[in-house]
Amino acid sequence: MNQLKCLLWDVDGTLADTERDGHRVAFNMAFEAAGMDRRWDEATYGELLKVTGGKERMRFDIERGGMADISDARIAELHASKTEMYQKLIADGAIPLRPGVLRLLQAAYDSGITLGVSTTTTPSALDALIEHSLGSEWFDRFAVLAAGDIVPAKKPAADIYLYAMQELGVQAGETLALEDSCNGWLSAQAAGLKCVITVNGYTRNQDFSGADLVVSEFGDADRDAIEVLDNPHALENLHHVELAHLQAIMQAD
Repeated sequence: MNQLKCLLWDVDGTLADTERDGHRVAFNMAFEAAGMDRRWDEATYGELLKVTGGKERMRFDIERGGMADISDARIAELHASKTEMYQKLIADGAIPLRPGVLRLLQAAYDSGITLGVSTTTTPSALDALIEHSLGSEWFDRFAVLAAGDIVPAKKPAADIYLYAMQELGVQAGETLALEDSCNGWLSAQAAGLKCVITVNGYTRNQDFSGADLVVSEFGDADRDAIEVLDNPHALENLHHVELAHLQAIMQAD
């Protein structure tokens, strides 16, 4: 019977609803500052989220005719500008944590469970979110911050999860991934991990076949009950997701 020893958290859409009101807005601010006509509305950005990585999304938009062709160096400059805009949005309190995130993090930390981050977002964007939305003490509470281009292949490849587990010295059988998207789920699955999905407006209708729990959010005791979209392990009392639910998932066959 496997015991839960490690939680690996995705960031964008999982820790916080960063995509629609964070990254998308910051991209548009960077485009405007650069004198470009391109703007990504909510529907367009939802399409672009099929591609992981901000620089990769810009290249994809260029290749499909949405943006004028620019060099890889220019893409990198725009992405750096976008990251600065995003950090300011976080510092201004525009991107709060999703319901239940801090509660689950604290419960896991208090229980001695190893915590880590496995994300495609840039290290500077991750640092800003931790600093302003969680608190600086969490830099020490996360045992690994695996982010950005630290691995050659981004999600849905398994690389970022394999890297994090190697850094932590943990095995897939004792590690649970927390994700929000199909690409994230496929990445966790490829790394041999069990996975809980907390969907958002962009990912709700994606295919999460085989995931271990799919919910609308982690929720809290003082909020309305969460919506449970898939519960293959027949977990009980899912008004909100508790650490005991995550432990039960690890122990399930």
